[in-house]
Amino acid sequence: MTATILLAANFPAGLRDKLAPSATVIGPFEPPTGATLAPGEAARVRALITMGTLRTDAAVMDRLPNLGLICCYGTGYEGVDLEAARRRGIMVTHSPAANAAAVADHAMALLLAANRRIVMADKFVRDGLWSGASAARMPLVRGLTGRRIGVFGFGAIGRKIADRAAAFEAEVAYHNRSRKPDTPHAFHDTLESLVEWADILMIAARADASNRHRVGREVLRALGPDGIVVNIARGSIIDEDALIDLLRLGELGGAGLDVFEREPTVPDALKAIQHVVLAPHIGGGTTDAHEAMQDLVVANVTAFLAGEPVRTPVPEMSA
Repeated sequence: MTATILLAANFPAGLRDKLAPSATVIGPFEPPTGATLAPGEAARVRALITMGTLRTDAAVMDRLPNLGLICCYGTGYEGVDLEAARRRGIMVTHSPAANAAAVADHAMALLLAANRRIVMADKFVRDGLWSGASAARMPLVRGLTGRRIGVFGFGAIGRKIADRAAAFEAEVAYHNRSRKPDTPHAFHDTLESLVEWADILMIAARADASNRHRVGREVLRALGPDGIVVNIARGSIIDEDALIDLLRLGELGGAGLDVFEREPTVPDALKAIQHVVLAPHIGGGTTDAHEAMQDLVVANVTAFLAGEPVRTPVPEMSA
């Protein structure tokens, strides 16, 4: 009997097309995942394709009695209960590095837009405020040359952000759970040390329970009134209320945000701050990044169904 693969979200059509030759693909259905499946259909599900932001807990696994693989589309997997998966003997995979270049590009776009007030400048022109021959038509800001850019999280995405930032003639350093010997960038053993040194913070850390609100009020305040924070990781890493307070008070210079604590809800108070650039979690939103993620998901699913080792188990499963 052909194995069934359950999609937990509305993924690009290309993913379904690539999976169809080797399995029956069903979903997505209304959440919670698997709740509307008939018992016979649920029993045929061997693989679940989901996203790290979606809750995949023991209850989801219990609804799918023959589930053997949870495959995360993208690098994140914070929504998966790994301990429950281990108890059930379920393998968990993700798609590391597949979208790293796209996310790093987006991080730099957010930084440039926030630093040079691009959204405000666009509105300035559209509102007909550009007039006269003054050289200072909008408030002047600092450039990136010579700035100190700290990268929090030095996986595939963090490394690419660091390399891109260095190309702007900025000084670059990083904080990570461990030092990386194969990089020219300076290592700080605490996040506090990094932000005391830096005036721009790029967040590329993997989200989990241990770093919820890790970038809190004091970390943000240390960046200073010209400081900028950019987050392309997960919204849970920043204390959003503290961020809003410091931006309003002028104790932080700006922010570029692709992720939020309660997506897709974004606080009205954050929307009202002009020197913040907001994007709807589109860091990996390029055609080539999605092709690469789809190919890695398909490779993992195909290997699992063939009884072969999966390509990219999450680190906790490969240890």
